[in-house]
Amino acid sequence: MTADVVIPTVGRPSLARLLETLAADPPPGRVLVVRDGGPPPPAVDGLAYEVVDGPGRGPAAARNAGWRASGSEWVAFLDDDVVPEPGWAPALADDLRALPADVGGSQGRIRVPLPADRAPTDWERNVAGLETARWATADMAYRRTVLEELGGFDERFPRAYREDADLALRAERAGYRLVRGRRAVTHPVGPASRWVSLRLQAGNADDPLMGALHGERWRRERPPGRRPRHLAVTAAGVAGFLGLAAGRRRLAAAGLAGWLVGTIELAWARIAPGPRTREEVTTMALTSAALPAVATAYWLYGIARLPSLHARTGPSPHAAAARNGLPDAVLLDRDGTLVVDVPYNGDPRLVEPMPGAREALDRLREAGIPLGIVSNQSGVGRGLLTLDQVEAVNRRVEQLLGPFDAWAVCPHAPEDGCECRKPRGGLVRQAAEELRADPARCVLLGDIGADVDAARAAGARAVLVPTSLTRREEIEAAPEVAPDLLTAVELVLGGAR
Repeated sequence: MTADVVIPTVGRPSLARLLETLAADPPPGRVLVVRDGGPPPPAVDGLAYEVVDGPGRGPAAARNAGWRASGSEWVAFLDDDVVPEPGWAPALADDLRALPADVGGSQGRIRVPLPADRAPTDWERNVAGLETARWATADMAYRRTVLEELGGFDERFPRAYREDADLALRAERAGYRLVRGRRAVTHPVGPASRWVSLRLQAGNADDPLMGALHGERWRRERPPGRRPRHLAVTAAGVAGFLGLAAGRRRLAAAGLAGWLVGTIELAWARIAPGPRTREEVTTMALTSAALPAVATAYWLYGIARLPSLHARTGPSPHAAAARNGLPDAVLLDRDGTLVVDVPYNGDPRLVEPMPGAREALDRLREAGIPLGIVSNQSGVGRGLLTLDQVEAVNRRVEQLLGPFDAWAVCPHAPEDGCECRKPRGGLVRQAAEELRADPARCVLLGDIGADVDAARAAGARAVLVPTSLTRREEIEAAPEVAPDLLTAVELVLGGAR
């Protein structure tokens, strides 16, 4: 097992301390420092590191330059403002040694030292959030083969904010597990200006891209938090100032009152858990007055720039499919259609692809058609399965059959009366929304009448692929029938409906 360490840097002074720590405890591979601007990295006794010239387009592009210059089995990314704790290097080797092939990444543990004699400030609490952040590249190792398969970090993310979560979600969608190791780094709380909280709001501009790329999966991972409040406070402030400009006193009074109440609530929410010193209270009051508007402006900017970001990677698969008379997306039932139906299966070892399934799916991928799964899993609602078991089986399906762009799973029992369970159309609409597709331009391939009925309920096209368990009346009622999955795919690729 080999593991190179990649450190992107813009020349911050903290880099010297990191390199000195690595010199005292050498990692199990090369150290590659990606210079993405700033002064040359300092010379450090006992550490022969290599400098890679970065492209100057942000940390995502810098990390890509680093891992592409590496030839090791694993690539461990460290930020230039962390300090590996004693024993980090052998712990890294232990964390990565003999990991099974389905593990694509390993995250180290991040510790943020906070003052023991007082409550932390707003800035200190912000940095401390790294301790619970998932897949932060402050200390994150990936298999090189996984980075190659996924194309590395998405360089459309220009700052160190969402690029790590995006890569992790793509890795999980491709069927890889991400685990936590024993190694640990310390992330000191560096100095920051009074206005740092406003500067950090720039990250809101990346959220629309995350939503466009990952849909419901990202929204489950990252709830909206304070954004609805920020929007409301900003709207109230805009209404108040417009009322003043137009001489409409009632509108001005109502809008400014709403803005003031929202500002006070935000300021107190940030002041209450802190040290409440005069400096901290003043900083929170000043920044809270502007923070909702700044956050909203960046978020709206992120929405406005989405078309140009998509253009940087070429037309979307949906656009390509539409031009060729193909559907926006193909949705597939899981059990009985893609894999052999094992009732209430929670064991990944029992997953067996249906004949021709991989070939059929690869034909759709080659045509640029996004793929989604729509699957009833009533074993969860009946108490026979857990969601973790369903996820484990789903990961195994992706390992055997390749990645899917969306997963829509109904965990309810039939008696729950939910809207998502097939034969209702909720799962089809959910998957279409995640894929940013029109349900009326989607095709659902399934093996029973409930799949056909779900497609009809959502306005989608249905093709039935019967098995020995499919009832005769379901076959007779289906609008289109194919003897096997590959034939069904050829029907889809044969042109418009």
